[in-house]
Amino acid sequence: QNMPYTDRLDYLAPMSNNFGYAITVEKLMGIVPTERAEYIRVMMAELTRIASHTMTTGFLLNDLGAYFTPALYALEERELILDVFEEVAGSRMMVNYFRFGGVVRDVSPEVLKKIKHLVYNRLPRKIDELDKYISANEIVRTRCEGVGVLTADDAIAFSTTGPNLRASGVPYDIRRADPYSIYESLDFDVCTHDHGDVYDRYRVRIDEIRQSIRILKQVLDRIPEGPIMAGKPQYATKVPAGEAYGRVEGPRGELGFYVVSDGKPNPKRYHVRAPSFINLTSLAQMCKGAKVADAVTILGAVDIVLGEVDR
Repeated sequence: QNMPYTDRLDYLAPMSNNFGYAITVEKLMGIVPTERAEYIRVMMAELTRIASHTMTTGFLLNDLGAYFTPALYALEERELILDVFEEVAGSRMMVNYFRFGGVVRDVSPEVLKKIKHLVYNRLPRKIDELDKYISANEIVRTRCEGVGVLTADDAIAFSTTGPNLRASGVPYDIRRADPYSIYESLDFDVCTHDHGDVYDRYRVRIDEIRQSIRILKQVLDRIPEGPIMAGKPQYATKVPAGEAYGRVEGPRGELGFYVVSDGKPNPKRYHVRAPSFINLTSLAQMCKGAKVADAVTILGAVDIVLGEVDR
């Protein structure tokens, strides 16, 4: 019953939300998902990361005053990924796709073919184009370089995670620091930059899109056949008494779920460590000495989703 609510936290990254909640409850239940389910989960999580980062990158230009048209170039790629989610989960955003022990529906050969086309043909080319148009733009560099600086020490002090932390030069990524699912077996880099400004936050996200494509290629090459659920699907979930904390690396940082069970179908206590909420606490520090006109750009580069901030 609780899984659909996770879709509505960071509604731009519902697959990541499902992932975090699923692995937390699976810890309590002692369930190990099937191998195929793990590959599908990582596939959906990395597609989500690309979809989220393309939207953030596109709207960076919007925040700088280039209204709507440039953002649509980035949003086009996001829409193609949402097409995949619709075919797999039946919904573009409120996916409710993960289940304890696996996923609700298998990925068909036709959908895998569509994902392969995106990963091998379209996305690398389109991301290179987007990067070329933005990175070489004099206005973007003037408005973003040296703006909204957050040092590594300040980022750590504010418990910042995700691209905002890595843009300050701290190589911390849950997929490497505390590997979950199949991430330990995958080859990818933790992307960092050193200046901690708006421009570096954009650069980290572009780099992470490329790493997600790299991960997806490995997943598509290795995905095994087999069941998508561990055991029989149950209408009523029986969770033993106890407590567990699970976390994933979402597009905005560490997304954690703390669940306390008293043996009943619904959690006794439930807390979400929402990266948007925590990353927002560093905004005042980033805005010190900045122009009022830069405040919108700085906030946009922090990349918050209010569904996660106001829970």
